[in-house]
Amino acid sequence: MSGTNILIVEDDADIREGIRILLESEAYDVTEAENGVQGLELLREDTDLVILDIMMPGISGLKTCEEIRKKSVVPILFLTAKAQESDKLIGLMAGGDDYLGKPFSYAELLGRVKALVRRYQVYRGKEGSGGQQEDRTIDLANIRINLDFNEVYVDGKEVELSTLEYRILLLMMQHPQKIFSAQNLYEAVWEEPYFYDCSGTVMVHISRLRNKIEKDAKKPRRITTIWGKGYRFEPMAE
Repeated sequence: MSGTNILIVEDDADIREGIRILLESEAYDVTEAENGVQGLELLREDTDLVILDIMMPGISGLKTCEEIRKKSVVPILFLTAKAQESDKLIGLMAGGDDYLGKPFSYAELLGRVKALVRRYQVYRGKEGSGGQQEDRTIDLANIRINLDFNEVYVDGKEVELSTLEYRILLLMMQHPQKIFSAQNLYEAVWEEPYFYDCSGTVMVHISRLRNKIEKDAKKPRRITTIWGKGYRFEPMAE
């Protein structure tokens, strides 16, 4: 894992130190920030993951996340003492990718870190064919995915997706008109067992994805909802 850069933004010095020691034992390169302002200053283009506390003085973790999303699709793992489903959804709507309530076990934290980093590094990978072959692409409903470079174009314009948004879109475009339940999507994209409250997580990411690929996210034509069943990608949408 050498060369993998993780930024910890946490105002509690003891928690920050414990996470740093854990991650450095796994050969991650760790940068620490004690507040949101410092975290934004230390965010780099090669940052692979941000571990972000929600409840911080000054700029909150939610606001910090919103500022990060203005310039980066780096995965964000929220840490918070709040554990209600509504709080989790607020964090995801702000642009977070995952959520871990305090207190947490280091084993669970490490598992989530590895999963988020792995997905992001695959998403960012630019090791294509070196120009020796034509790009592999999927073209449906005026959306084009370049599989070699993980680039997404909507109506001819490139759009920036998070790793999870990209994986959802890719899966659905690979199987157009197939109805995916929330459980189908969660287990395939998050690669974790599905529980009832995971449906809200899927819903939030579908909403964020629609905001980026639909002409009118309130009247989606590319990713439609099949009430009581799930979601479906419409290959002939205009």
